[in-house]
Amino acid sequence: MALPDFIHQSAKFLKNNGLPDNIEAAVILGSGLGNFRDCIQQSSSIGYSAIPHFPEPSVRGHDGKLIYGSVNRKNVIAFSGRFHHYEGFSFRQTVLPVYIAKAVNARKLIISNAAGAINKNFNVGDLMVIDNVMRQNMCISPKNFSSFRYQHYKQSEKARVLAAELGLPVQRGTYLYAKGPNYETKAEIRAFRIMGADAVGMSTAPELSEAARLDIKAVAISLISNMAAGVTKTKLDHAEVKQTAELREKDFAKFVKKLISDL
Repeated sequence: MALPDFIHQSAKFLKNNGLPDNIEAAVILGSGLGNFRDCIQQSSSIGYSAIPHFPEPSVRGHDGKLIYGSVNRKNVIAFSGRFHHYEGFSFRQTVLPVYIAKAVNARKLIISNAAGAINKNFNVGDLMVIDNVMRQNMCISPKNFSSFRYQHYKQSEKARVLAAELGLPVQRGTYLYAKGPNYETKAEIRAFRIMGADAVGMSTAPELSEAARLDIKAVAISLISNMAAGVTKTKLDHAEVKQTAELREKDFAKFVKKLISDL
């Protein structure tokens, strides 16, 4: 399926600036998870501001760099920072990393995020493989593209098998997309739980949807960084995301490396 014309200029720039061929995986690093870049060997980075048609993220914890190198002797690219719709970016801009992954023929896409737990059986620090997404009947895809079938169920099942091979406990669940930037109200969280959502966040669903449209093998992982509003009496704080990520960064890195090699 066709990519926006402008993305080929972005991909050509990256190729001319050292991006390797035969990309095994593209990884989108969510809030607090940017330290995975330290696992990339022989790495180089390019600031988003230097890449044609790329804006710069404004959210704390999103570096705004494309990093390339190798993991387990496989070529990878990692996006340290993403673009959220609530920052003022169009949905076409929010999925720029997905377009780049397709344009450079990455074999798989691994998406991560920090999310709030709606499921009361979850705990802060859990890793959740996203089985399904809820969009609240919102159009979260770029305009003027044809319909498509969401098709990542097989990859989420394989991801959980790979986690088991590592002896790494993971949750599975439905991720509900909320536009943000404000956290959800207690009433909204109660409603989302009744609807069947397990975690809530402000990213990832547009990226997964566009990966499905472009027929890219993709899997998404949520780090449960906090309990959603009303689940506990704790006040929600963005700093909690970084603290939780630091506690689980080794497990997260181990899991992503396994996905790069074996998904």
